[in-house]
Amino acid sequence: MQNSAIGMKKQNAEKSLALASALFPYEEWIVKEPHIWVGKSRVKNTPKERAKFAWEIEQIRPFIMSESVIYFLPEIEDSALHGKLSADTVIDGEIVEIKAVTGSRVTLGTEFRKGYKQGAYLCERLPQVKTHSVFIRLFSNLSVGSVKAKIAGELKNRADNGRFICYFDTSGTLFSWSFDELRGMIGNKTHRG
Repeated sequence: MQNSAIGMKKQNAEKSLALASALFPYEEWIVKEPHIWVGKSRVKNTPKERAKFAWEIEQIRPFIMSESVIYFLPEIEDSALHGKLSADTVIDGEIVEIKAVTGSRVTLGTEFRKGYKQGAYLCERLPQVKTHSVFIRLFSNLSVGSVKAKIAGELKNRADNGRFICYFDTSGTLFSWSFDELRGMIGNKTHRG
């Protein structure tokens, strides 16, 4: 069992470094904690930036497993679009945008759309990468069914591969659904006359 965990961690480390380096070939990666790396250009040594980075790490702790390897990617911003263009991380060889939601279903949908676009942007930069995911740490008291239905609706007419991972902070439970599984919910609804 221990050998398989070590093998999984090694595989995750190799996949994560390969993807992070392909996305940002000239970036230098700095170890922040065991198995957590950050792009040097993302590190800004101000109290505000250190606090922001510590907060981001705390948001993903419920999601990461002992064999996980995380690369926090450099931030790409576009002032014309008033925001960040790229996803936050590569986790275990997969592009993952991290969001925290404290509001309503509307806020959940808005944050998911932002995260989805940020991951899709990186996939456009590296066409051989076809998968990106969104992780939301949900502080609101929304039901699992309500969250799934909202995200399924957000995925309508979107064909990308990936996962929606949600940590329900109020119950301490973590769920992960493929985009295909969620999109399938829309087609499976029964129509009542």
